[in-house]
Amino acid sequence: MKIDIVVPMHLAQLNVAHLRAPLDTPELADFVANLEPVNVLSDAAPGFVWRLKESEQDPTLTVQHDYGDHLVINFSVWESRETLWNFVYKSRHLAVLKRRREWFLQMAEPYTVMWWVPAGTIPTLAEGMDRLERLRAEGPGPEAFTFKDFYEATTMPRHISSWVPSPQTT
Repeated sequence: MKIDIVVPMHLAQLNVAHLRAPLDTPELADFVANLEPVNVLSDAAPGFVWRLKESEQDPTLTVQHDYGDHLVINFSVWESRETLWNFVYKSRHLAVLKRRREWFLQMAEPYTVMWWVPAGTIPTLAEGMDRLERLRAEGPGPEAFTFKDFYEATTMPRHISSWVPSPQTT
């Protein structure tokens, strides 16, 4: 007997930004001051699943890694496109987002990417950076896309087929 199981999907998102200056400079003081309130807001937002934290001891810290000078990374998982959209564009986050040019250099290449993951899966930062590179190299597709060029989870394989032995009669 064959059983098809529909796997619920969550939306992973990664965005990167190049800071105009080091985090400890007066030029970025407002950005740093907004980190904790925005992180608290995201963590409490409907549909929020997970976000990468620099430190569990201080989860308000911004994530910086060895991917380039003054590179800040935001990496999270959401239940759906709507829940991520509502946080980004319909919450107090939008006021901070509108100020991004004060703090970040403008990028000519894509700086944000999304993709679907099975619910309960936490993607790695390396996977996120690979997805961003894929988007940059190949353009949007089901494996790496943006809000503008969005791919629904229905475009992803969501069925797991397994064989279950039939009950035997004696």
